[in-house]
Amino acid sequence: MHRLTNQVRPYAWGARTAIPRLLGTEPDGTPQAELWLGAHHGAPSTAHCADGPLPLPRLIADDPHRVLGRSAAERYGSRLPFLLKYLAAEAPLSLQVHPDAARARAGFDAEERRGIPVDAAHRNYRDPHHKPELLLALEPFEALCGFREPAAAQADLRGLTCELASRLRAGLALPDTHDALRAALTLLLTLPDDDRARLIGDFVAEWSAAGPRGAHTDIVVDLAERYPGDPGAVASLLLNRITLWPGQALYLPAGNLHAYLQGTAVEVMASSDNVLRAGLTAKHVDAPELLDVVDFAVLPIPYARPAFLDGRREFRPSAPEFALHEIGPGRITAHLPGEGPSVVLALHGQVELVAEVGEGLVLQRGESVFVQAGSGPIKVEGHGHVVAATVGEP
Repeated sequence: MHRLTNQVRPYAWGARTAIPRLLGTEPDGTPQAELWLGAHHGAPSTAHCADGPLPLPRLIADDPHRVLGRSAAERYGSRLPFLLKYLAAEAPLSLQVHPDAARARAGFDAEERRGIPVDAAHRNYRDPHHKPELLLALEPFEALCGFREPAAAQADLRGLTCELASRLRAGLALPDTHDALRAALTLLLTLPDDDRARLIGDFVAEWSAAGPRGAHTDIVVDLAERYPGDPGAVASLLLNRITLWPGQALYLPAGNLHAYLQGTAVEVMASSDNVLRAGLTAKHVDAPELLDVVDFAVLPIPYARPAFLDGRREFRPSAPEFALHEIGPGRITAHLPGEGPSVVLALHGQVELVAEVGEGLVLQRGESVFVQAGSGPIKVEGHGHVVAATVGEP
């Protein structure tokens, strides 16, 4: 087991105090959005080994079969396939969707052939991997997730007379649900550059003056104030607005249009940078590509249901790259699986981790550890709250 030092990502939407509180450091007044725990090249963790500190990707690359285990190394080479994050959102993230594995590979290869630099602002696919993700709320966490029935959005638009509202109602009235949602989102993402600000401004002004209109009343105005002229503010009407309570989890597979709004959570995902944005951002938006990737089905909110095993709650969705395990909060005695590598983070309290081979290590709040494959099941004891990411099933 190797203690980790991890990097904080200072995105503008981040909270000021949540991550410093976790790590026991003084807030400096700047946003601290995500704490990354893993081997992602953008902000890799440092593993503290007997011979000194070593970047986690280097530790893995030196002997992937020993560090990741035979099964994971055969599937992923020297790449740790998951990334664990502590996420603290004070403001909305971009409205976005992730491609499936086939689309990610095809898109990456196509952009490579075209010679687009991987770090170019207009590049869509920065690696050949998909990016499913699972989010576990640590406090009430607000999000927009997946499409609601077109009739519900139509009802919210009733009585509005501005041009954009009228055109949206016409699209949403199409008899096929997929066609209706595609028409509405396409309309918003393809508004003419020279007319977009006026159309959206007129819509928001009339929406604000119309009074309460259900769960989306305030979010449209809030998003429009944060991102003037951005069609994502109006597109929020097409999506479910949800609140996750502590302990609830959401699994977002490919194609699910979503935006996190506010809250603190743990997130685990396949280690990838592939994000296609629809709005609420100053970054590149490729409307045709996004519209081809989005799943326009109206589906139930994709809550992730845990299994209860060996004193832990285990979230094991369909993504083969990861599983998430939660132990506590409170007095705990549990075991983590030991067939592959894991990253463990203490959220509260003090716990002891003991490997099957007898190695022991104490974690306090905010501390983390990388456990190599072959350690056997890890016993977790103490009083606290712990999460761990492991490789999923093939």
